[in-house]
Amino acid sequence: MSREAWDTLIVNAKVVTPDAVIPAGYAAVKDGRIEALGSMAELNESQAEAAGTKIDARGSWLLPGFIDVHVHGGYGSDFMDGTVESLENITRFHSSHGTTTMLATTVTASPEAIGQVLESVKAYREKGMPYAQLAGVHLEGPFISPKWPGAQNPNFIVTPKLEWMKEWTSRYPGLIRLVTLAPETEGALPVIAFLAGQGIVAASGHTDSTYAQIGEAVKHGLSHAVHTFNAMKGLHHREPGVVGAVLTEDKICAEVIADGHHVHPACIRLLTQTKRSDNLLLITDAMSAAGLGDGDFELGGLAVVVKDGVARLRDGDSLAGSTLTMIGAFRYVVNTVGVSVEEASRMASWNPAKQLGLLEETGSIETGKQADLLLVTPELDLEHVWVQGRELHK
Repeated sequence: MSREAWDTLIVNAKVVTPDAVIPAGYAAVKDGRIEALGSMAELNESQAEAAGTKIDARGSWLLPGFIDVHVHGGYGSDFMDGTVESLENITRFHSSHGTTTMLATTVTASPEAIGQVLESVKAYREKGMPYAQLAGVHLEGPFISPKWPGAQNPNFIVTPKLEWMKEWTSRYPGLIRLVTLAPETEGALPVIAFLAGQGIVAASGHTDSTYAQIGEAVKHGLSHAVHTFNAMKGLHHREPGVVGAVLTEDKICAEVIADGHHVHPACIRLLTQTKRSDNLLLITDAMSAAGLGDGDFELGGLAVVVKDGVARLRDGDSLAGSTLTMIGAFRYVVNTVGVSVEEASRMASWNPAKQLGLLEETGSIETGKQADLLLVTPELDLEHVWVQGRELHK
């Protein structure tokens, strides 16, 4: 085999690119990147024969790997554990369900506990990551509203602290990629402006903001809303609230948990009709129970009961994250909400990559980009997962 031979060649696939679907296409991978792609009619037969591994997709979809910007854990582990074993367990589990890039998401906790997560993720990234890649950290809290704690521990809720953010970003430059806070709280606007100036996504979440307060936050750099409709002031025709602002403000990217429990499919459909400029993201908000079935678990020190796949706090009955996977969310918006595979792919890959500033490397199938790829059957079952050209699951 020549030195120029492709490492992997995928043929006879429906290839989803940013601009179109190649109905009978191929993609070739070399040294972890997409080196060539096109229609089968354009495939050079001699190069195809020399490929190290050749996979016949038999009409399955070839999609870019999923990017989950909001995920707390899975398969018995939580990012708050702050251990290599937990990070490896979480990234292994979610990569088996199509996630190739993710943000390690914290919960509202003490600054010491949050610092431990930052330290563990930094160390893990430096040693190389065998499964889904951790692009950084999403701090969900502790700067949230005590009126909308959801499944966050209210004992650790504090007003936004600019000095904390300056210390964390100084100690861990480039590691924090997204921060969730309540924009109406004292000190929030200076923190939002600081985050935006650092290239960190400032997000509204667990918030009692008015429509006007969200608008003011956008002027300071707010550009994201976590788990839209959940743990936020809802829509009213005289006070549109947080939901009204998210629906109508194009500068805000909206997350949604598409699991059939957190948000009614009609409301997800409404989001797909209002968030039309690459600014709707599928997330899992998965907790440690994901992948383990029903039982008793914990999130941020709070007792959680999972029954019929739905996670709720034992005390208060609030939804406590989810047991969702990205392939599950993908299937739900296609099969239940009614979006196309191409649209769902954009919500699960391109849009989060764009929001995190990762589009030069990943988030779509284009030559030169990382070979973060999924092969998914016409019935939307996951067949193969590649992260930077390495096949992880089949």
